[in-house]
Amino acid sequence: MKKALTAALLMTAPLMANAGADFVKGDKTFAGEAELGATLTTGNTDTSSYKGRLSLKHELGDWENQYLLEGLYKEDTGEVTAKRYLAGAQGNYKMTDRSYLFANANYEVDPFTGYDYTMSGAAGYGHRLYDTSKTFLDVEIGPGYIYQRLDSEQAVLEGTDSNDSVVAHGVINFETEITDTSKFQQRFVADYGDKLDARSETSLTANIIGALAMKFAIIVRYNSEPLDDKKSTDTETNMTLLYSF
Repeated sequence: MKKALTAALLMTAPLMANAGADFVKGDKTFAGEAELGATLTTGNTDTSSYKGRLSLKHELGDWENQYLLEGLYKEDTGEVTAKRYLAGAQGNYKMTDRSYLFANANYEVDPFTGYDYTMSGAAGYGHRLYDTSKTFLDVEIGPGYIYQRLDSEQAVLEGTDSNDSVVAHGVINFETEITDTSKFQQRFVADYGDKLDARSETSLTANIIGALAMKFAIIVRYNSEPLDDKKSTDTETNMTLLYSF
């Protein structure tokens, strides 16, 4: 099963997107966003945190593709307190301006959850429920699969070195322009199988000058059955600079 998911990751890597006639604005077929934030303190307390994100969009005929790389690193007085890396890809095949079929794959490393890594993939149907020049609402639903490799400590406690599950995968993605220079986004992703894994990202973006913007985001991750000594909910609050191209 693990080999099958790895193959699926490789096959879907060139694909990813959200349907809609204006996936890449204007006449362009390629666009992207680079996001970076950092906090450093020295003196009585030495802390540092870094957040980076690269999102790319590509229109290719009836395919709408998106690629995502994301990283988070935090250190407090020489001790690492957070470390998370994510690579994701999804491809949508447009059936109409509002309906599409999707396939996605993700690979995440987050040792603070008790897992060395998590691989997931899903496929199904997506539909744009609402679409205007300034606002859209997309929903996606379909079957998926999650494979999680436990770290050595948790493997001893759990009596197994991995968990896997067939899941029901669902996504709600909402975006609206508040003004000509600001927008609000809300994205919710849920995978329900042997347990519920969910992720919510709420963000507000405001242009500073040209293609440069400031982004404020609150990210909440939920696991209904965390491993021993782990919490069900993780929250992350970020203030980053965002460059669109």
